[in-house]
Amino acid sequence: MIKKLYTPLFIFISYFSFAQSLKVEGVVQDSLKRPLEMANVMAINEDTKAMDAYGITNDKGRFSLNLKANSKYKIKVSFIGFKSLDVVLETKEENIQKTLTMFEGGFALDGVEVVQEMPVSISGDTIIYNADSFKTGTEQKLEDVLKKLPGVEVNADGEIEVEGKRVTQLLVDGKKFFEGDTKLGSKNIPADAVDKVQVLRNFTEVGQLRGLENNNDDVAINIKLKKGKDKFWFGDIAAGVGPDERYIVNPKLFYYSPNTSVNVLTNFNNIGDVPFSLRDYFRLTGGSRNTIGRSGTNFNVASNDLGISTQRNDRAEEIVTQFGAVNVTQKISKSWNISGFGVVSSNETWLNTQSLIEIFQPNSTEVATIEKRSDVSKVDNNLGIFKFGSKFKPNAAFQLDYDVSLRRSSQSETNDVITNSVTIDPDGNFEQSNVINSFKDNDPLAVNQSLNMFWTQDAKNTWVLEVQQLYQDEDPLYNPTLENDPFPAIGFNQDQAFYNLNQERFVKTNKIDAKIDYYYSINMKSILNVTVGNSYSNQNFDSSIFQILDNGTKFDIEEDEFNNNNVKYSFNDAYLGVHYKFITGKFTFNPGISLHRYNTFNEQLGNRVNDNFTRVLPDVFAQYQIKKSESLTYTYRMNNVFSDINSFAVGFTFNNFNLLNRGNRFLENALQQSHSLRYFKYNLFNYTTIFGNINYNKTTDPVINRTVFNGFYQVSERQNADFENENLSGNIGYQRAFLKFYKASIGANVNWNKTNTLRVNPQDPTNPASDFIQTTESIGQGYTFSLATQYRKWPNIEAGYTLSINDYQGTTFTTQQPFIKLDYYFLNGFSITSDYNYYNYGNSSGTIENVYDFLNASINYRKKDGKMEYRISGTNLLNTTSLNDDSFNQTGFRTSQYIVQPRYVVFSLKYNL
Repeated sequence: MIKKLYTPLFIFISYFSFAQSLKVEGVVQDSLKRPLEMANVMAINEDTKAMDAYGITNDKGRFSLNLKANSKYKIKVSFIGFKSLDVVLETKEENIQKTLTMFEGGFALDGVEVVQEMPVSISGDTIIYNADSFKTGTEQKLEDVLKKLPGVEVNADGEIEVEGKRVTQLLVDGKKFFEGDTKLGSKNIPADAVDKVQVLRNFTEVGQLRGLENNNDDVAINIKLKKGKDKFWFGDIAAGVGPDERYIVNPKLFYYSPNTSVNVLTNFNNIGDVPFSLRDYFRLTGGSRNTIGRSGTNFNVASNDLGISTQRNDRAEEIVTQFGAVNVTQKISKSWNISGFGVVSSNETWLNTQSLIEIFQPNSTEVATIEKRSDVSKVDNNLGIFKFGSKFKPNAAFQLDYDVSLRRSSQSETNDVITNSVTIDPDGNFEQSNVINSFKDNDPLAVNQSLNMFWTQDAKNTWVLEVQQLYQDEDPLYNPTLENDPFPAIGFNQDQAFYNLNQERFVKTNKIDAKIDYYYSINMKSILNVTVGNSYSNQNFDSSIFQILDNGTKFDIEEDEFNNNNVKYSFNDAYLGVHYKFITGKFTFNPGISLHRYNTFNEQLGNRVNDNFTRVLPDVFAQYQIKKSESLTYTYRMNNVFSDINSFAVGFTFNNFNLLNRGNRFLENALQQSHSLRYFKYNLFNYTTIFGNINYNKTTDPVINRTVFNGFYQVSERQNADFENENLSGNIGYQRAFLKFYKASIGANVNWNKTNTLRVNPQDPTNPASDFIQTTESIGQGYTFSLATQYRKWPNIEAGYTLSINDYQGTTFTTQQPFIKLDYYFLNGFSITSDYNYYNYGNSSGTIENVYDFLNASINYRKKDGKMEYRISGTNLLNTTSLNDDSFNQTGFRTSQYIVQPRYVVFSLKYNL
């Protein structure tokens, strides 16, 4: 199979240029013979008027062009602040060396026409891609265009990465697209509307703060629309049907003008296309600025989502989706802009999973319990987000922003679980089994508000005020019905046909964060920053466990630790921070220190526990700007990590049918140290992108679970531990274009975790001093290589290989995944796209070995400049039934097989507005 897969590579290799070519190399310099870096150079064929080659000079002013022999060219050179230069050149059959001298005096506008034609150009911190230079005619949406740009990647979830950094904002003609959400933009903006893609490095939404903050890792993308797309409605209306009553209806409308923008997205389908998932719901922030989280205190409000599934659509048996979204921005006056959006989504998802779970013995890597679990579930997610924002900027020195967002959702899940386990014991193995029908329900409500003020008092003094408020109300219900009593010690009524158990929880959170930053610019290369802030949170928690008897009456558990779990928790952090940023040569340093005063208390079961203390937390930022397009950045931060109210409630709660949890009122914070080193290089001279990251985190006095096992049943208690947990991760990427039509990519990532937990000694369960420290290590590795063509008139092929290795305490799972992709535009209207992935999944012991593959393909026809498009598409054309995955935690590991959606073939019509 693998040999057959790579047969097309022979075709791939045969695509080399038919005409003899040569190199034109040289230097671009100014009148004083100083090299000009980032000058644009391109060659226009005088006969065909086509651009045959282009380049951008490196730090030594050098350029290199591959041109046809025996041809006549006009070499056009542009550089901001210099007069554009045109040089006529005739090639023979030998390479040519050329020195090009430019003279000052040109306006910034002088090179605009040249820059517009360049496939890639650079202006300051902005990389500008001319989208038409990379399109082949097969692109349907923005995502398809971005994948063809050097240094740009789009992952399976639709998130965009540039040079290894996640893009935080997506703009269209300078306006946020659904508050900058990259997935909604990449999956919905039509490809034929895209003129330019601008990658904005060192991005900041507030121009007044440029150079004051450390925003070197912040990246945004701005999409410039084609002429004719502004001041008019554009988009498309698509609908399709297929066998087995499959359908998709997907209208999209857009309107952009200097004062107004409107985006309307809809999608109704039952073919597994999920435009907005539960993950997207939590990721869509509503646009609030979040620098308060960088204070050195990590206090995150936990989500009581009951573990309701957030699986991707490739792991579902069937999905039915209804989705609608509207985004509007309006310029009220020169100084005032308002914006808002609403997103409503309803997903029904059916899941069918077979899992093998292996639990370690205490203080050992040997397996103690092997559980086989069958889980058939249906998940309903009804999600809604609504947001309003206002931006008032009367002048360049003042800006006032206000945002408010409302989140409302209704989430439920029904599960039918059959589980059987064998526990290995010296006194004899014993088996456990259970049949569980469970229901989970949660209807959370959250309101976020933020107020930000930016005032530049004068050239040296800048003030920033940030205030954020969160109100959250959650009411999760967990209702398992079991064949056998999972925890006899609780005291459930035994005289019942089934155990109908219920866990109610009510959690309310009010959280207010505020801080003031003062920046004093001592000179052009040094800045003093003083921060005063406060973070306050007040939470209420109430839970109870009860049983519904066969006759329908409620049976309450008598013990307070199960039936009366009323908790109040208050957290306050007042802090003062000082940072000093200075530049010396190619180095930028920004060390800082913050003084925190913490006051916390929790009240429950008639008692109150206080914890008040002071701590100093340092942080460091340092960057070595090796060249304009090459840098090395180091960051260090020490954080205090606090748990929210869920970890303090001493009463027991059900998190799953086999897991009983309780908190600890005497918990203290953990201390986390983080180191990060990042290298980046972008060379447009030979179109090479190199990036690498290394991150190390060490957590001291972590909050962990102290767990006692009875087969696969667990009872856990939250506790501080006198040891350290560590994580080391890194990735590296290399991408290069060569011979004009080819692109190679190599990537690797490694993630090492060392985690310590406490396992109760079954021989002495009441004595914490006899507990075992369970140390577990896992190493995940991923490697990817691909080679692709970038032709305009020939079929384009990308072939590659991905290797994934996960080692869990000596048990290794490996996935080998060769893949090949094809896209081809031909006959002035037809386009074909397809992708094939082959998987070989297995473990080191040889007990698991699964081979499966997936093939997707589509064929489209749209006459040039035509309005109507015809499409036949097929997913999972080989009708593969399942895929595999594995995961690891502190107590063991799991390998799972997911039943996937069958073959779908859909015929679609799309009308382009």
